[in-house]
Amino acid sequence: MGPEHVAYGMRASFGLPYVTPDLVIAWERGITSPAGRELTALAGVLWCSPGELIDRPRTLREHRLSRGFAPEDVARAVGLELLAYLGMEEHDEWRGTDRQSALLADLLDLSLPDFVTVTGREPKLAGLLRDAVTTRWQAYVRPVAKIVPLGRRLLEDTLQKLHRQYHGQMVATLNWGGGSGDAGTTGQEFLDRVVDHFWTTVRNNTG
Repeated sequence: MGPEHVAYGMRASFGLPYVTPDLVIAWERGITSPAGRELTALAGVLWCSPGELIDRPRTLREHRLSRGFAPEDVARAVGLELLAYLGMEEHDEWRGTDRQSALLADLLDLSLPDFVTVTGREPKLAGLLRDAVTTRWQAYVRPVAKIVPLGRRLLEDTLQKLHRQYHGQMVATLNWGGGSGDAGTTGQEFLDRVVDHFWTTVRNNTG
């Protein structure tokens, strides 16, 4: 199907008169992204599920769409007023209680990394992990545990390995003849992706 066929299908079958071939091309090139109703219509025209059009859902809205739920379904399941839930989606800021968070994770089948991201805890986790790998990791086991409900032994092992990996990269960069600037760049790259390194290490420790 060409962009003109997709646009026509969305206009004729889903009542979206403003969808043009140029807009479809913009979606294809990643210049812009379809909104909720547009994504549902696009999936209908292409005979697939909305989840198949999302590479890797990260936001609350993307996880809901990938599971094929309407906002009303999620709001009702977790015990929120619809407008309150929609506000959380719009601002990408989950403010549910612990019980509502557990219901959300179950409904959307969220993995622990996805749950941390969707509930807005990832920036705080990243900050704690950066401090843990650059200073004394032992002081950050308990704060990290408050965000990520994993066993203490697993967290200790994970933070210790991250700490060693970070400092090992810094030393290796200097030993290879790189200047302090190269080491700083290597260290910053590690810190920028510290959350990804954390989850990878957790998986390796539990695999």
